[in-house]
Amino acid sequence: MGAAKDSSTAVELDVEGRTVRISHPERVYFPKLGITKLDLARYYMAVGDGIVRALRDRPCMLHRFPDGLDGDKVHQKRLPRGAPDWVQTVRVHFPRYNRDADELCVTHLADVVWAVQMSTVEFHPWNSRRTDVERPDEWRIDLDPMPECDFGKVRRVASVAHEVLHELGAVGWPKTSGGHGLHVYVRIEPRWGFDDVRRAALAFAREVERRAPREVTTTWWRKDRDPAAVFVDYNQNARDHTLASAYSVRGVPEGTVSAPVRWDEIDDLESRDFTIETVPDRFAKLGDLHAGIDDDAFSLDQLLEWADRDERHNPEEAESQ
Repeated sequence: MGAAKDSSTAVELDVEGRTVRISHPERVYFPKLGITKLDLARYYMAVGDGIVRALRDRPCMLHRFPDGLDGDKVHQKRLPRGAPDWVQTVRVHFPRYNRDADELCVTHLADVVWAVQMSTVEFHPWNSRRTDVERPDEWRIDLDPMPECDFGKVRRVASVAHEVLHELGAVGWPKTSGGHGLHVYVRIEPRWGFDDVRRAALAFAREVERRAPREVTTTWWRKDRDPAAVFVDYNQNARDHTLASAYSVRGVPEGTVSAPVRWDEIDDLESRDFTIETVPDRFAKLGDLHAGIDDDAFSLDQLLEWADRDERHNPEEAESQ
């Protein structure tokens, strides 16, 4: 990727019939790589089907870097001012503060590119959609390595998680986190609220822990966790908790991407190999590996039965979670 030839003027991009103006296209966002604002916009256009599928109709928090990675990061819930009339939002209520926020709700690729114009690098969507914000349609499995845990252990735990999903009859869609871990997403029937989805996620995490007790932890308090374990972070399913979406670039110097992968790749992959520079070619070759993610929806009934069982056996522990 290269900078715009004429760095003195804005660039207008045709994004599926909509014009998006990119001001300061030459501004370097990733100094280590020389990646500019225009490069970032073109990256998202190159993975367009994938990023839109990952974000479609979901409230989305934006991680913005107005001055590139060398400047401050802004966590933005509310849609930035000046949006074109075709950019849509969804209103979300935050009971703790008794406030509402109109968050970006992607429906077209141009929405994503416009967000880049507003200095967005990372996209963090909710696991619910605007049709019913309070009922998630996505269960998220976050394999989060503790500081002394190597990626080989994350890969092994992913295999155990895959085994449990298979036994449940659930289809898991893995991706790199863009950091040191792995994520697995499962489409679910939007029948339950966030509390029940989180309970189901905890029941699953405990089953993975039972099968790999030396490598996995579900301990709530970070200070009490084994520093060499993989934490199966069920709390990522709580209301208003978000993860970087599939195909989202991460705001780190290496420009890593949260990239969909196949299960048969996991044993050998290195997550840092998926970057803003490498993922477009991979996407052109393989297409969106999450293209079928909406084809089937899993019922949480069995996991909620496991949750009831665990809570009966360990009521004090359940209360602390």
